[in-house]
Amino acid sequence: MHKQLIGITLTSGVALGGVLALTAQQPSARAIASQTVTINFAAQVGDEAFACGETYSLGSADTPATAMDFRFYVSQVALLDADGNETPLVLQQDGKWQHQDVALLDFENRTGACANGTPETRTQVVGSVPAGDYIGLKFTLGVPFNLNHIDSTLAPSPLNLTAMWWNWNFGYKFARIDLMPTMDMARVRHEGHGSGHGEHSAQSQAFAIHLGSVGCQMDAAEAPVVCSIPNRSEVVFTSFDPAEDVVVADLAALLGGTNLSENEENTAVGCMSSPDDSDCAGIMQSLGLPFNEQPATGQNFFTVE
Repeated sequence: MHKQLIGITLTSGVALGGVLALTAQQPSARAIASQTVTINFAAQVGDEAFACGETYSLGSADTPATAMDFRFYVSQVALLDADGNETPLVLQQDGKWQHQDVALLDFENRTGACANGTPETRTQVVGSVPAGDYIGLKFTLGVPFNLNHIDSTLAPSPLNLTAMWWNWNFGYKFARIDLMPTMDMARVRHEGHGSGHGEHSAQSQAFAIHLGSVGCQMDAAEAPVVCSIPNRSEVVFTSFDPAEDVVVADLAALLGGTNLSENEENTAVGCMSSPDDSDCAGIMQSLGLPFNEQPATGQNFFTVE
């Protein structure tokens, strides 16, 4: 005996549950459609495009400096609706640039002075969201705590780059921007000593901006359980159209309040995120992060064009 049920021919003895299972596997008319979204990023130095080996006048003293590296991680990317509600962007797991909710943006191409980099570049974050009306963008500059202290030698790409890893801090460099001031000597602030101007000369070194969490408490060989200074910068744009707009990371804006011709004595040249290094003060302010006794203000490193 045969029976007709929902257009499927059944033979006696076939359980109805099999039909229900088949029916459940069919796409539902009520299923929420999704849409692919690409967030485009660009690196600039004021009105100029960033390029490896180019020399730019940077900082409060207009110090000539040659570009050597420009990379950073973003995470927790979300689109905003008109009411400010956040919808996370589910990132494409491409096995190279994006892992879980972390993406690497890489503007160096290992040419010229960027010898420490990689030939490939990456200028976009790609993912999907439910179809809807979105008018804004939100993301974090940095790696989430749950991924920030994993074993980088075993981590998937893009979290396996040794150039983006701090061995001494057992965590990632959220951003790596390296510059070489093109001058014979760099000045080092030397309070109460040296010349009457409170300065003395030192051999010029690369001016490094390495952003990351500091004050991370570790127990022997165990991963940190907390970092007293997370240094993750949250960026929000209430007006952003992925189809037309680009997120611009402006190196000139980042360094606008920093003198690249000077360096705090007994500290690394540049800023390694230490709260004791006054050379970080202007950089942290541009990133919208608190620093030492200074409260956080609005960031100006990222803009929308």
